[in-house]
Amino acid sequence: MHVDNDITGGVFFNVVVQGGHITLELPREITPALTGMPAPSDSFTGRDADLLLLADVLRPGPPGEGAPRVLAVAGLPGVGKTELVLQAARHALRQEEWFPGGVLFINLFGYDNERRLTPERALGSLLRALGIPDEHLPADLQDRARLYRSVLSAYADQGRRILVVVDNVHATGQAEPLLSADPRIPVLVTSRHTLAGLGARLHDLSELDGTHAVELLRCALREARGEGDTRVGDEPAAAAELAGLCGRLPLALRIVAALLADLPRRPLSSMATALRDSRRRLERLAREDLAVRAAFDLSYEHLCADQARLFRMLPLNPGPDLSTEAAACLADADPYEAEELLLALARGHLIEAGVSYGRWRMHDLMRLYADERGGEEDRGQALGRLLDYYGGVAGAAASHLVHGADPDPCFDSRAAALAWLDDERVNLLVAAMDAPSLACPEVSLMLFDGLCHYLTLRRCFEDQVALGVAALEAANMVDSPHAQAAVLNFLGCSLIRLRRFDEADYGLRTAASLFSEMRDRTGEGGVLINLGLVLRETRRFEEAASVLERAIALHRETGDRRSEGMALANLGLVFQETRRYAEAVEALAKDVAICEAVGNRPGKARALNNLCTSLREEGRLTEAADASTEAGAIFRELGDRFAEAQSLGNLATILCLQGRLAEAIDAGTKALDVIRSVQAPHDEAKALSDLGVVLLRAGRAEQAVDPLKQAIQRFGDIGDRNREGLTLMNLGVALAELERFDDAFESYCEAVTCYEEDADLHGVGGVIFNCVLLMQTTGRLAGALKLLPEAIAAFHETGDQEMERRVTELQEAIRAALRDQGAAG
Repeated sequence: MHVDNDITGGVFFNVVVQGGHITLELPREITPALTGMPAPSDSFTGRDADLLLLADVLRPGPPGEGAPRVLAVAGLPGVGKTELVLQAARHALRQEEWFPGGVLFINLFGYDNERRLTPERALGSLLRALGIPDEHLPADLQDRARLYRSVLSAYADQGRRILVVVDNVHATGQAEPLLSADPRIPVLVTSRHTLAGLGARLHDLSELDGTHAVELLRCALREARGEGDTRVGDEPAAAAELAGLCGRLPLALRIVAALLADLPRRPLSSMATALRDSRRRLERLAREDLAVRAAFDLSYEHLCADQARLFRMLPLNPGPDLSTEAAACLADADPYEAEELLLALARGHLIEAGVSYGRWRMHDLMRLYADERGGEEDRGQALGRLLDYYGGVAGAAASHLVHGADPDPCFDSRAAALAWLDDERVNLLVAAMDAPSLACPEVSLMLFDGLCHYLTLRRCFEDQVALGVAALEAANMVDSPHAQAAVLNFLGCSLIRLRRFDEADYGLRTAASLFSEMRDRTGEGGVLINLGLVLRETRRFEEAASVLERAIALHRETGDRRSEGMALANLGLVFQETRRYAEAVEALAKDVAICEAVGNRPGKARALNNLCTSLREEGRLTEAADASTEAGAIFRELGDRFAEAQSLGNLATILCLQGRLAEAIDAGTKALDVIRSVQAPHDEAKALSDLGVVLLRAGRAEQAVDPLKQAIQRFGDIGDRNREGLTLMNLGVALAELERFDDAFESYCEAVTCYEEDADLHGVGGVIFNCVLLMQTTGRLAGALKLLPEAIAAFHETGDQEMERRVTELQEAIRAALRDQGAAG
């Protein structure tokens, strides 16, 4: 018997229901479509760029080529994926004509084994929300999906476009049947996994930045307690610390806000104190049915055994990220197997890809969670494999940086070795510092050997000190006097570069004594070279020369020509400081020849860089320029930008003296830019001072004032009174040229104070000479005449015959001028 069910006045479908054909009219309104969407939070912040991206997907318009129909938001548990799409949905609903049909929202509970919805159940729920009666719901998944898509398209045809939000998806197969085939119907999907197989535009959501994390805390507290809750504003430092302790994770921040709202008089600092204990942090980030650990549990429970094991091992890595190869050591697997496991963890956002390919990192709270999970198992062997890997590869990388070493084939070039060290620097340093406490002193010493030259090249001197302290502890643990002396020598070099001369002096003298007791002439000579540098920097020139001559003798005795050259270089610098330029040229030229003979190109470049200064002071400007240019070329070839900048600074001064003023200013400016990029405060101060002098000599006194003042400030902060005095004197010259005579005189007075405190008699004489010239210019001849004897005595005592002659001639000229004035009167 044939039955017709014709219903007019609506939208009609022919659908398969239990093998028969019926005609079904959809209701004109879809009232239930909005009822299932949770209310978005009013304390939402920090996601403006993400909201704009979602709005572009949701905005109505002709579907363009490549325009996404589905956008899948992924991220670790608690990062705010659901909140983001709810905010985007609320924004879309407020826009006229965007979604007249409303929003279909469904939570698939993808990570909850007890509540997870199958696609069939999810489609049944959505179809009911669209007004389809239960008796017309097909039983088969494919038929339900066909009906669902037809209904969505029909409403779009009628001008009732609908937004679909599918929340908390576990896998592609769970969400795929819920997608619309109609490009007019966008779908927002959230998941802890990256659903690359969904054919969606993928968007990974990360934690908030520090500012917005604090703002979320502020907004959540005020939402709970009103505008009168000013705790975030009252305790900004504690608020920032709380944001950091929560890993800037929205879920953790909202839990903290709820706990604080429970006790409106509780200070933020009290909560921060409670969360500082990393062993209890996850336990304390919980309130009623909200808990960070519980959110993480749901993801962890879906891992297979190998994935879970590696996840528990990852916190053993000491630094903030690790490579695939390091993870392979932890997993005791080959890198390809490890990469598959890491990719699975990354798809589930239990870890995330690092800034470059092949590196991985964990969110701070996820790291605590993984460490908790692994706390009850023996992970000692995994840690041992990792530390051995770091120590061995660091040594292989160092072989490409040390002159005379056989480059290890582990790296095919010096650049590759440096790139690996750059990537692993933090891991290696933390491993070296942790190794003694882990009863692995040998690893600390191995990493010390591997990092010494690298940290010097990268000018990481604070890191060098930390590494040296750990290595010294390790050397004491293994009771090795030789290792103790070697580490103390290295520490002394680091402390010199940080201008901590007293500590450097003590450590180097101790190292020299240890090497002497062991009759290690090479080691003792190397330490004496560094001790000579300390003595030169602290202006104990006679002692410095004696120590360096002893070092030269030791290295000649052992036939270590390379080290002999280094000692000659330092002796040449002592001669420079005492204005014995001819002797300085002789010593430094010998160093250049030795470096050339032994093939030490970095040493040759340093020797040439020092030699150019003495040649300049001797008036041999062409030779000085050639030496500086050759040094810069070698440094550039070696990739040592800092040393290249130093050679540029030297060249700038020489060019200025040659009258090549535009080239000089350009070289000085480039030198300053490079030195600023490597964050070397003392060298930056010197570069500023040198640039000021170049500008002054180029007749640009007004432009010279600012870099000179900056240099004075930095030298003062560092405590280099000698160079502060020199720069103050040059500033006085610039101010005098600008006819700011009172300011110039004040600058000279401050310079005298600096030189006197540093016991630099020659410097005092130089300032007095300039002061006298200023007083002569301003007509204060009698006062100038009274100062001159002090300047003459200073230059006589320091052996500067040229300056003594010039001051004496000036004295006679002023006396003659005073006699002429008296005669005229």
